[in-house]
Order: sequence, then structure tokens, then C-alpha cells
Amino acid sequence: MSGAPGLGLPVGSMACLFDVDGVLTETATVHAAAWKEMFDAFLSTRAQVDGQPFVAFDPVGDYDSFVDGLPRADGTRSFLRSRGINLPDGSPDDPAGAATIHGLGAAKNAIVLRKLRADGVEAYPGSVRFVHAARGAGLRLAVVSSSANCAAVLDAAGITELFDVRVDGTTVERDHLAGKPAPDTYLAAARALDVAPVRAVVFEDALSGVEAGRSGRFGYVVGVDRVGQADALRAHGADVVVTDLADLLDRP
Repeated sequence: MSGAPGLGLPVGSMACLFDVDGVLTETATVHAAAWKEMFDAFLSTRAQVDGQPFVAFDPVGDYDSFVDGLPRADGTRSFLRSRGINLPDGSPDDPAGAATIHGLGAAKNAIVLRKLRADGVEAYPGSVRFVHAARGAGLRLAVVSSSANCAAVLDAAGITELFDVRVDGTTVERDHLAGKPAPDTYLAAARALDVAPVRAVVFEDALSGVEAGRSGRFGYVVGVDRVGQADALRAHGADVVVTDLADLLDRP
């Protein structure tokens, strides 16, 4: 049985908390490509200086394992550590490309913005259908993203007005929230909606985000598999895995 007719959610569900990139909008691939462009430029230069072989950033394996779902600085730091590279954090004012965590993050962000301007943003039609159905059923809705560009992405996709609350990279920095896999951002969204976590459903495509939903003791965690990692999503704590949110509609 579902929390609302035709939504495929548990009885008693009162709110839906959606990740954005890869769940609502087709921007996860944009982020993966931007990470690759930025890291490959950095790694190539470093390999030439050190006289070491260049090993490119893997936009699937490295992206899923080290950066997907994390705040920009955390993702930068996580991947570099996987390569045994430690850089100073630097300052948020560091120029794009500076050899600091913030400098590389700024370079990645500039690439994302360039790609979004060039290619635009599309929302997944099945996700929009589900969001409309959830709103129609009276559930409270929030978006939860580690991206500081979340508002721009929602506006570009034309779906901003569908949500009651937005917790994003700006919120993370302002309120000093821990990034995923910590549950802090999802817990902040639940508080803003005045809904207990056990009554809220988390929708995530990132392994770190699924972990956040599970560790926050949310009532239900939906894994969204866009890249063939259904087993990994289940292993990290998803209660159910779908390839599109529309798959939940009219489930028994």
C-alpha cells in the first residue's frame, strides 16, 4: 500500500525529499564531464612536472566513488586523496585553477556553468510527473542538493515552483552542514517542512545520498538508477530501486 494513492510510497509518508542532479534533472552527466575536464587538466600538468604517467579521471568509476553527491570542496578533496594528493584548502576567493581545493573547485564550477549555458537543462519527464502527483496528493516537497548552482538549475528546467523548500550548497555553507553521506542536509529539509524523518521519503541516485537517507533514519529511501548501479544502491541502503520516478506511479 502507498502513503497516497498511486505513489508507491509507504503508508504515512508526508514528505518527499529529492536530490536534483540525476533524480530530477539530466545534469549528473554535466557534472561528471566537468569534474573530468577539470581534474584531467590538473593531473596532466602535475604528471608532466613530476615525470609520472598521466592517469585520467574516470567519469563513471571515480565520479561515483569520490565526488557524486558531495559538496564541491569535499568531492575535490576526496578524489585527490584517492590519488595520494594533498592540497591546501586555500580560500573561497582563490582563482579558478589555483592549486588549492577551492581553486580546483572554482574551475570545476566555471566549467559547469559554461556547459549549462551552452546546452541548457532538461528535467526528466517521469520525475516531473511524479512530483506533480505527489503535490496533488498533498505531500510536502523539498529539493536537497550539494550544488551551489541548484537554484539556477531548477529555474533553467522550469520546475522551481513545484517545491516548498530548497536545501543546497549555499545552505550547506551558510549553516555549516556536513555534506553527504552525513544526513544533515536531508534532516535540515525535513525540519524546514516540519516533518519527522520517519515520515519523509528520500529520492537519490548517488551512493553517498542513499547512505545519508539511511543514516538519517528516514522512513523510505528510493534509489534512482540512471547508470546501472542498482545493486550498489541497494547495498548502500535503498529500500527500492527504480530507473525512473514514474516507475513508482500506480505500483501496488
